[in-house]
Amino acid sequence: MPLSRLDQRYGTAVRGVWTSVLGRTDQSWKGLRSWRDADAKAFQRRTVPIILAGERQVATLTASYLEQLYKEIDDKAKRVALDLDAVTGTALRGVDPYDVYDRPFNEIYAALSDGVPLDAAVQRGEHRLETLVKTDLQLARTHTVREVADDMPRFAYTVRELQGEYDCALCIVASTQRYMKRDLAPIHPGCDCLVKLVTADEDPGQVIDEQKLEQIHKAVEDALGQSDRGARAIDYRQILVTNDHGEIGPILGFKGQRFTGPGDIQPS
Repeated sequence: MPLSRLDQRYGTAVRGVWTSVLGRTDQSWKGLRSWRDADAKAFQRRTVPIILAGERQVATLTASYLEQLYKEIDDKAKRVALDLDAVTGTALRGVDPYDVYDRPFNEIYAALSDGVPLDAAVQRGEHRLETLVKTDLQLARTHTVREVADDMPRFAYTVRELQGEYDCALCIVASTQRYMKRDLAPIHPGCDCLVKLVTADEDPGQVIDEQKLEQIHKAVEDALGQSDRGARAIDYRQILVTNDHGEIGPILGFKGQRFTGPGDIQPS
């Protein structure tokens, strides 16, 4: 299903927040002169407010987007009163965000204690930081969907719409499913699927697009020699798939690669 203008505006706005927050936190990280406790605390003082502000932006954009969606089926719907403190910050993990953003530094210390060179240890910390930020921005979105959905009784389920030129295979599998609106959770850090609340007169069942589901598993099996219905034996998050290639069908690759055809994706 093509994305509506509303979907596109919302997706663009959220990606803009992600880009800004990730860019500013990365800049702060790269500006560190050392990774001792004092530097960690200074980093947290600079960046945690940026991340929290990003979470609130994502939550506000999501609530506004869902309100507009709901007005399409109920033009008398009231505005949603969203408590931002309930869908951001400590509410996301049950842990103080300042403690959460100690973890990249703990990652460095643990790596160094295992004999990992400093440069490699710092890279591990940087990767942990990026994963934490992406996850928290996602959690702000999913928590908001759950909270807002409570005030929208005509919405019964959530579905995921794919947005990117490339999506990971796990997201494509998820896009073939329906989820109860209170059970929504992030798929993986970096997932940019558009979450939509939908109406239904009756439960359509877990799988709502059997054809797409079978196509993605077949594409994975054709490329790698096996597929996995649970997406566990094979890490579907690492497999990229084009959403639209009219000539030759789905093309698979691995994250970090750019490719031109099936011959370019042989696993190492």
